[in-house]
Amino acid sequence: MKQFKEIVIGIFVILIFGWLIKFVYTQETSKRNKELTKRIAELSSHGGPPETIEGLRQAIALYENQIERNVQEGAQTGVYWKILAIRLADRNLDNDALAALERAIYYNSEEPVLYYLTGVSAAKVAKSKVGFSADAEKEKEHYFKLSENSYLQALDLDITYAKPMYGLAVLYTFELNRQNEAIAILERYMQLQRSDFAAMGLLARAYYMTGAYNKAMEMYDMIASSTKNQKLKQEALNNKDFIQQGLRYE
Repeated sequence: MKQFKEIVIGIFVILIFGWLIKFVYTQETSKRNKELTKRIAELSSHGGPPETIEGLRQAIALYENQIERNVQEGAQTGVYWKILAIRLADRNLDNDALAALERAIYYNSEEPVLYYLTGVSAAKVAKSKVGFSADAEKEKEHYFKLSENSYLQALDLDITYAKPMYGLAVLYTFELNRQNEAIAILERYMQLQRSDFAAMGLLARAYYMTGAYNKAMEMYDMIASSTKNQKLKQEALNNKDFIQQGLRYE
């Protein structure tokens, strides 16, 4: 009778432990994950995870291949979230895209492109905060900060990644009034993308806004002499002329 009670108690403990594991991880684990947890619990005489080094070695040896499959599945799940985020952003559903990107980053926190995409969507969400709520300004500030931090994180992971450099420069120039920081980033960007006329125009604008008029005119000259696009060339020349006109009246 005593032995029977011990068996019942042991089974009860195992069931409770298994229920707790299922409750905590049910949203993130597959059927094989649950089977893995149950099998590891069975290796312990107390109905819990193995408490000895040998017990852990046995668990790892038994399920090493399965663990590897689960890791691969986790990585693939991250890819699916990334694809979903891109499709949502393409449809201008940037709030939803941010939620998907958060999940993608959960599965792959070392991929620079995820942070770049977060920076783009966060900036767009920030600009959509036009006063529908009393906290609109705080929300706008939050999303602009998220955008900036995301671009910086992308560059921290890959210092040569040009897209977040440009995104950060746009953010500093047009949204955060931090043109000097934009200039520093764009000058580095131009070393990587020497023929990017949009970046040249942005850099010329940043020079102009900081009072570096000669540098701005030099940049517009560079655009006009390098581009084959007649419209872009004329815009650059018009901008240079505008600066010159302004200097005459100073």
